[in-house]
Amino acid sequence: MRRITGMAREETLIEMKSAMDSQIGEECNGQSHNNSIEDGGTQLPGHTETDRLQQNKDTVFFRDGVRRIDFILSYLDDKDGEKKQERRREFEANLKKAGLELETEDKSDSDDLKTYFLKIHAPWEVLATYADVLKIKVPFKESDIPHGQDVPLEWLSRPFRLPEKVMRPQPDYFTSPFDKDKIDFFLIKNQDTFFPPSTRNRIVYYILSRCPYHKEDRKETDKKGIKRLLNNGTYTSAFPLHDCRYWERNTNEQCESERYHLYKNWARFLCFYKEQPLNLIRKYYGEKIGIYFAWLGFYTEMLFFAAVMGVICFTYGVLSYDDNLTSKEICDPSIGGSTVMCPLCDKKCSYWKLNSTCLSSWQSHLFDNEGTVFFAMFMGIWVTLFLEFWKRRQAQLEYEWDLVDFEEEQQQLQIRPEFETKCTDQRLNRITQEMEPYLPLPKKCGRFCLSGVTVLFWMLLIVACITGVIVYRLAVYAAFASIMKDSPTKKIHLVGSLITPQLATSVTASFINFIIIMILNFFYERVAIWITDMEIPKTHLEYENKLTMKMFLFQFVNYYSSCFYVAFFKGKFVGYPGNYTYMFGKYSRLRNEECDPGGCLIELTTQLVIVMTGKQVCGNIQEALLPLLRNWWCSRKARKDQYSRWEQDHDLQNFSQLGLFYEYLEMVIQFGFITLFVASFPLAPLLALCNNILEVRVDAWKFTTQFRRPVAAKAHNIGAWQEILNVVAILSVVTNAFIMAFTSDMIPRLVYLYAYHPGSEATMSGYINNSLSVYDISQIPLLSMPEEGAIPAWFNSSFITTCRYRDYRYPPGHQRQYSHTMQFWHILAAKLAFIIIMEHVVFVVKFFVAWLIPDVPSEVKARIKRERYLIQEYLHNYEVEKLKIQLSQSFIIEPKPGVCTATDMHDVLSECL
Repeated sequence: MRRITGMAREETLIEMKSAMDSQIGEECNGQSHNNSIEDGGTQLPGHTETDRLQQNKDTVFFRDGVRRIDFILSYLDDKDGEKKQERRREFEANLKKAGLELETEDKSDSDDLKTYFLKIHAPWEVLATYADVLKIKVPFKESDIPHGQDVPLEWLSRPFRLPEKVMRPQPDYFTSPFDKDKIDFFLIKNQDTFFPPSTRNRIVYYILSRCPYHKEDRKETDKKGIKRLLNNGTYTSAFPLHDCRYWERNTNEQCESERYHLYKNWARFLCFYKEQPLNLIRKYYGEKIGIYFAWLGFYTEMLFFAAVMGVICFTYGVLSYDDNLTSKEICDPSIGGSTVMCPLCDKKCSYWKLNSTCLSSWQSHLFDNEGTVFFAMFMGIWVTLFLEFWKRRQAQLEYEWDLVDFEEEQQQLQIRPEFETKCTDQRLNRITQEMEPYLPLPKKCGRFCLSGVTVLFWMLLIVACITGVIVYRLAVYAAFASIMKDSPTKKIHLVGSLITPQLATSVTASFINFIIIMILNFFYERVAIWITDMEIPKTHLEYENKLTMKMFLFQFVNYYSSCFYVAFFKGKFVGYPGNYTYMFGKYSRLRNEECDPGGCLIELTTQLVIVMTGKQVCGNIQEALLPLLRNWWCSRKARKDQYSRWEQDHDLQNFSQLGLFYEYLEMVIQFGFITLFVASFPLAPLLALCNNILEVRVDAWKFTTQFRRPVAAKAHNIGAWQEILNVVAILSVVTNAFIMAFTSDMIPRLVYLYAYHPGSEATMSGYINNSLSVYDISQIPLLSMPEEGAIPAWFNSSFITTCRYRDYRYPPGHQRQYSHTMQFWHILAAKLAFIIIMEHVVFVVKFFVAWLIPDVPSEVKARIKRERYLIQEYLHNYEVEKLKIQLSQSFIIEPKPGVCTATDMHDVLSECL
């Protein structure tokens, strides 16, 4: 396979016009010329094609009505832009030398009277040459393999299906990499339509990104590519055209109107229950965008099963509401009402009664019950099924979209122009034996070290912010306790009685944490792009993978750190009255937080709901409402016959190279929420499902109506996100096991039920009294003793001499007072045993399911083998026929005696081949 690298690539681009096959060029030029004559000859007198197009500019063709517009460049005529004009002249001259055809629309014809539009068309010889260089797969035989077998009860799925012409916009073909020397081997019915628009704009962008804009007598290697011209303002935009308006078909029959079909059958929200037209998406936008929507749709489908199980688990908690003896004891005036609890903070906090947490204990039972254990184990298996079935679906798409051997063949062809420009050092490629640019090891190490230090600094900044939020929680709890000691919130109707210092602290801290998350995201996104650019990755794939890892590592710490704190640190290092643990030492007076008697699970649920829901709501507002308000004014601002197709697309938003990156990042962060902490909130998959149903249509609407048409790009999988999902899936098993063991109150309840219940019948009666330890009030230090004004009226120090706190310690007067009891160690052993058992059970099932489900379906393997066999067979027959023709031409003259005939030679060659 020929490769174009370094200086050889540049020379090839400049001299491509003269080096092309003359026979193909003559045929194509002749055909185009004839077509132009024929089209012109069919017009009525006084009504030429040019006049018609001047009346209606909503077209994707040049003024001749024959050559299709493959790309648009726009620029402004600056008064002080002599350098820009010179760059444009050189750049456009080099584009013509590369074989492209150009046509300019004057600014007087534009809507703002300021913008010039340069239309670019790639003729057949350019498309054929670069299709050969890029090894683009094209059809050579129509597929003889049926689409699929009849499915029983297929009529049930008919309401969810789309028309066949939308689902399969073109027949299935067997394909092979294009070879310009074997044109008659492929199914070329019409050269103008053989390469679809997505392939055409991909080829043109490949040329634009590598074409220089310096003069021939100068060798300035950094002056190359459309990206640099866009950055320095020489051109204001570069984009391929949409084929029509999204709300109506194109009047030209030669135009496919695929954008209209996508909007009608995919981008409208009323189609939310319909399947996605993935083949049409791939045909119009390219494989990279197609694979994203395939993954998003598959993820949403799998969320349905997780959401159903979550609703069942939550329903079980609701139905077992009245059987919750623990909450009944807390709310009972004779038990919870007579249990005096120790102060939760120094000075400002006072003694309180256990029944004040009655509501939170009932709420906690909805999520912290026996069904939660089953659901946590189910989600560990669900994650594995999701990833394994996606691998199979991905393998099927790789075959259907001709991406089976894509990475191996395309890796070197995706070298970034920035790498070629900034890396001035050259070395010999051992494989191609050509000189290529490279980044020396000392420079690479220096850049990587600076990048690593920057990422580490930002992660430490996140930890510092989370520490600040924790300090806020510790400081403001005392303030809320002081404010609410006289219960002023009870004057608020309906919700006043529900507001407690714990709830107020938790909710406000969660909102503050969410605001900090969004602010840090805003700044770090720009820092991550900057340091990735500084590393100068070699290929586009390497660039995206590096940026993906940096962004996800940051987002992981940013979004999940607060949840990790509540789940695994809050209430775990508290101490006991008289010997409390303080965050920054005893003199800071910031005492570590305690959990409610019902556990910290309900607070983890609150944190998860606020952060997850807030992110999804803000994301949908940013994705849907803001673009709608920004672009609605220009969707129909001019009359159809005056508002040109390129101006309509120019007014749309630009789809950046990292556009899909942010879409993946949003979904993977959501995936972490519904897997890492799902044991605390079984309804999280349901929220994610509702969001994703909307997300699919919002993304489709954005691509179809709000964005310019992206340059088609290939991708055979979801890239580095696949490995990230695998890591999150494994980590989720560990986190959920620890949540059930240490955050939930499930294990202590089970230990009490089966080992410490005093009666003969195993019930939860007496659990609350068993789980609370006793402390002598007279032994509380003066620095921790409540102030006089904070002590409630019902507290009588003459009768109340002890208070209770959440722990398993010996009571005062015992020879081992305030040290842990044996029940504490039994519970700790049970927690560790539960973690080990749950992890091993889930991991064994995960690995067994992964082994049981092959990554590539057997049907796909058979199709791949058949296609390779057919390619070999057809190429063999093609070469034999070609040799026969050549030998026939060489043996036109009668052969001499003793020399074998042409027929004999044909037979011998056939046998050999």
